[in-house]
Amino acid sequence: MSFAGDLEHLPIVDIIQLLHSTRKTGTLCLKSHKGESQLVFSDGYFVSANHVNNNVRIGQVLVGMKIITSDQLDQALLEQKNAGHNRKPLVATLIDQGIINKEDAYKGLEELIEMTIVEVLTWTSGTFSLDVTKSDISDEYRYFPETLQQEILMNAQSILMDALRIYDEKMRDGTLSEVFFSSVEGSFDDVSNSEPSDLSITADLLGLDAIDTLKKNIPSVFSGLKDHDPSEEHRRVIGEELQDIPVVDQDRICSVLTAFSRQLALGKTGSGTNSTGLAIILFSRDNFITHALKTVCKLEDFFIFTTDEEMNLDLIIEQSLSRDLMPLLVIDSPAKKDENSLSTFSTELVQHKLTQFPLIPILQAIPLSDYKLSLQALQIGVKAILPRPSKDNRKETFVDDTITFLTTFQSYLKTYLSAPDHQQAIRRFKECSIELNTLTQPPEVASALLGFASTMFERTITFVVGKMELIAEKGIGVKADKSSGPTPPMMFKIPLEEPSIFKEILEKGNLYYGTSNDTILKNCLFKEIGIPRSSKTLLLPIKSFGRVIAIIYGDFGPKAGSPVQIDLLDILARHASLVLDNAFYRKRFEKPTQSQ
Repeated sequence: MSFAGDLEHLPIVDIIQLLHSTRKTGTLCLKSHKGESQLVFSDGYFVSANHVNNNVRIGQVLVGMKIITSDQLDQALLEQKNAGHNRKPLVATLIDQGIINKEDAYKGLEELIEMTIVEVLTWTSGTFSLDVTKSDISDEYRYFPETLQQEILMNAQSILMDALRIYDEKMRDGTLSEVFFSSVEGSFDDVSNSEPSDLSITADLLGLDAIDTLKKNIPSVFSGLKDHDPSEEHRRVIGEELQDIPVVDQDRICSVLTAFSRQLALGKTGSGTNSTGLAIILFSRDNFITHALKTVCKLEDFFIFTTDEEMNLDLIIEQSLSRDLMPLLVIDSPAKKDENSLSTFSTELVQHKLTQFPLIPILQAIPLSDYKLSLQALQIGVKAILPRPSKDNRKETFVDDTITFLTTFQSYLKTYLSAPDHQQAIRRFKECSIELNTLTQPPEVASALLGFASTMFERTITFVVGKMELIAEKGIGVKADKSSGPTPPMMFKIPLEEPSIFKEILEKGNLYYGTSNDTILKNCLFKEIGIPRSSKTLLLPIKSFGRVIAIIYGDFGPKAGSPVQIDLLDILARHASLVLDNAFYRKRFEKPTQSQ
């Protein structure tokens, strides 16, 4: 398992584009309350689809496309039935009979894949998971030796675009349900039902010789979601990943995970709404750790995305931020003694992500015995260290360590979210983000950011950028208590002729939060509003097309400084910049229309 998460916060369109651009091979399994569907990739191309509706089959697709008639389908099914052990795939049978050609076969394959994608585009919730397999697909085909491999590998991007076009047209016309067939015509339904190969479009439908490794991951028939004992899945994962520990120890771990799952089933926790606004992003190459932490997160009602490939992390983080979710990145470090190179990799990965996303909190899971790595993680900026269990270093206490690890992880998440400041900041962050989406004018955008900054700072001011000065506009908590709301424009000015922290913000465009002995800050700003008790100040630039047009100032006034969520401010400022740029483009395109 290399990539898994919720469709609600990483749509199928983004997933397909990612798998195509990164040239993935494997089976993408999609699940929702409607059932389960699969898309199979090879080197980023489609090679198979399994529709959620088991009545949607390749024969019926070809009939619907008027490539063959119902009588021709019946004839091919009859030949399949009489062929016994020599039975060929339906498409190959139709080609052998001269009923269709290779081009029509490919059209049918693409049509079924498009139908599968159009169906899952209607899913607003559900889960996805990618099973990665190594598949060496031979160029030698049973029926078409002259066919090159790339002809059977269908372009995922073009098929996705066609599926989106079909989806949009059906949504516009109100005929989305007509995309799918409700029943299978023909005289041999019993034959098709008994032969799973007719239920999905696989490479086998075109007679591929060497596809064994892929076929193992292609479900032969759709089966609806069934009620099941959660311990079955836990026991399967434990049996595969922890087979070298005694059965009695496996049973203890299984009991703990099953207890988590049953609490969720009983509704003791987890409302399914994720009111926390938090997304857990787990990077791990340990299947057991991934499975166990996913179980805990589901119990606590957190959205969780998992991956074992670094290239997936940026997409997941950016998608989470775009949907008003605050990411908490959990990076798992290897537990084996001989994996020093992987330990180095995990450190480099943390450093890279802190450089790319300096305001995203990172929790790192590190073996108890790796004292040096723990210190390195704290030195480079990891928010917290979570000691993880290790069979190699602490085999005798592995089970107890595992149980403590899971309960501690659960407690940490609760503690992280229970702080009043965090809860208030998350709530206001979501409100402000939604508000920004409705605004179009720079003063409105600046006012929204000013209000959000005031939830963390006692005094906040909006400065508008002039030619050679900053002009103080509205303020909160400057002339009166914060509860009084924004003041009228204050209109005092901060000069920009001399070097200063303000001028540096304008030139570099980066957020600043910290202490400063800047002369302009003391002699100009504090002269107007008074010296704050804490020396820590905020300067948050608001940009449009890369140019700073305003700055939000914040300090703690007469109160002592306190921890603040600077990352939320930075995210909202970036969001505000996009809002302003989009508003400008809308106006630009509206003007020619209005003048006509």
